[in-house]
Amino acid sequence: MNRVQHHPILAEPPHRKLVSFSFDGMTVQGYEGEPVASSLVALGIHTFSFHHKDGAPQGLFCANGQCSQCTMLIDGIPRKSCMTPLEEGMDVRTLKGLPALPAQDEPLVQAERRSIRTDILVIGGGPAGLAAAAELGKLGFQVLVADDKSKPGGKLVLQTHKFFGSEKDCYAGVRGIDIAGILENNAKRYPSVKILPNAPVVAIFKDRKAGIFLNYESYLLVDFTALLVAAGAREKALHFQGCDLPGVIGAGAFQTLVNRDMVRAFKRILIVGSGNVGLIAAYHALQAGIEVAGIVEVAGRINGYQVHADKIRRMGVPIYLNTTIVRAEGTDRVERAIVASVDERYQPMAGTYRTYEVDAVLIATGLASCNEFLQQARSYGIMAVAAGDAGEIAEASSAMFGGRIAAHRLAEMLGKRTSVNPEWEETRQVLASRPGDSYERSPIVPSKEWRPVFFCSEEIPCNPCATACPAGAIHLRPLRGNIMDLPYFDGSRCTGCGSCVAICPGLAITLVRRVTDDQAEVVLPWEFSADFEPDRVFELVDQSGKYLVSATVHAKRRVASRSTWLLTFRVPVDIASRIAGVRVQAEDATRWLEQEDTACIDLDTPLCRCERITLGEIVEFIKANKIRDINQLKTLRVGMGACGGKTCTQLIMKAFKLAGVDPSEVEPATQRPLFMEMPMSAIVNEGMHKLGGKEAGSRGAP
Repeated sequence: MNRVQHHPILAEPPHRKLVSFSFDGMTVQGYEGEPVASSLVALGIHTFSFHHKDGAPQGLFCANGQCSQCTMLIDGIPRKSCMTPLEEGMDVRTLKGLPALPAQDEPLVQAERRSIRTDILVIGGGPAGLAAAAELGKLGFQVLVADDKSKPGGKLVLQTHKFFGSEKDCYAGVRGIDIAGILENNAKRYPSVKILPNAPVVAIFKDRKAGIFLNYESYLLVDFTALLVAAGAREKALHFQGCDLPGVIGAGAFQTLVNRDMVRAFKRILIVGSGNVGLIAAYHALQAGIEVAGIVEVAGRINGYQVHADKIRRMGVPIYLNTTIVRAEGTDRVERAIVASVDERYQPMAGTYRTYEVDAVLIATGLASCNEFLQQARSYGIMAVAAGDAGEIAEASSAMFGGRIAAHRLAEMLGKRTSVNPEWEETRQVLASRPGDSYERSPIVPSKEWRPVFFCSEEIPCNPCATACPAGAIHLRPLRGNIMDLPYFDGSRCTGCGSCVAICPGLAITLVRRVTDDQAEVVLPWEFSADFEPDRVFELVDQSGKYLVSATVHAKRRVASRSTWLLTFRVPVDIASRIAGVRVQAEDATRWLEQEDTACIDLDTPLCRCERITLGEIVEFIKANKIRDINQLKTLRVGMGACGGKTCTQLIMKAFKLAGVDPSEVEPATQRPLFMEMPMSAIVNEGMHKLGGKEAGSRGAP
């Protein structure tokens, strides 16, 4: 199976049980409780269905229950395989065309209404939701946190890297997977806070009730007084020829497979988008033993932190600016991707096309807030506030403070005598800041004493190196007066302990000292396997990834508290302070082939994937009928599919622009009321959540 056998940060989940299940009549195995989709990808299966309209193959895209690309026949009925836990004996089948209704002639067995009461319902158990729940619990409110995953923490449970920010405020220097546990424990300290896992909210009603699809098998009504929406964000899709092929996948979905389920989903990937999500996904891929051919960015600048980009470049992953993906190609899944440089109008330029042989294209082109329930609740007059990405897309560190602030504002609305600490909002804004100015650092001449060398040159909210130094010798230059300021060494004694090197989230600090007239030692961070021979030769590079020298490891030690290795090399003294990192993947991993320029018309590519409505069909319909309201496109069934319009509505303005319509003239779409599908048997709780049953296959289920 395609599993991550040895990970430098993650340990294999304990007590995992292998179970047998049927896939298209074959007996295969996966781990009990993991999503069916993850089990199949681990088996090398990426095509989950063939669309009823044109037979196009479909596969995993979001792994988050937001789209419908992974729907399969599971025990005889269509289910989203990314949200359905695997069980022994399941009958899983590729969905070919439209599913038939299962035969069900028996009368209703029972209809049970289940309901509970709470003061405040928190939708989403990510960093904002958990932080808000802790504050509300502290204030004495009865709080119910409904989260759609098996483990709280949101996207934090996918993050194996160390976080930026400050140690004091948001656990900077701690890995996201560990921060998730801290926030969960903080919320659970209060008896009035209850966290419901595997409990997606599927509906909000005018009489202040919410429907929950509990454990993806039964229906629970929750009576609440007020609502706090911390549902996070969904990944934006990107429209290009071949964008609907299995293997074109959201970067977050990729992280879910690799870091949560430890599935080595692909062999070689191309990433589209240079924001922090795309940059971090490249790092996670390398840690899982997956080659990264490169990152392409249509803009002329990197959208994420420069320190992230430098780290990835040092590891051997190139970043191509002013470059776009033109198309993905393959039979039933991605086999190659074609990219090209763009002009000032972001159009591909002749003579710049090239091909990468990859089996996946990761889309990391931004996030859209999951705020449907917030807007719906407010339209009903229900007291509701947003927190985290549901209100503003930002880093998880900012979301923690956003959750705390939202909790107190909601408490005030409910009549509680409380107030928001003014420092919280200031801190939240700093943590949400875009990168600031960049500065060129002065060259360092190694001396006989250890000293740190900093390779962070861009202002970002980060200070753990300063707080971790036991000698108190690292400070922030007082330009802005907050954690956006860059760190520096004050020249006092450095013990060479390596605390700053081990804690730096950007792996952007080294230690150097002169040991002879022409030799120096340099200490570098390493977050990969250190199980290598003593004479292993590494390629050492500068801040931007340029090769400087090859050297063997002189010494290595592990800082257990940071799960980071410190490798010591002996190198020429004249380049020691320029060495910033170790190249991880060989240059051959980034190979590409020249591609003949070919016209690439994406008008024939579906923009609405659920209903397979092409961009060209939508453009012609807009022109012919003078459409100025997105809702009118439902005549074509645009936005009427299983994803509830959550995917295509992010892209629809492309069609209006091509039709010559000013986007400001367009009326937005009415949001669909249900968040995700659920069987009727679950709504009435008739005890038949396994409607098809494990014998569905032998009974000739569709």
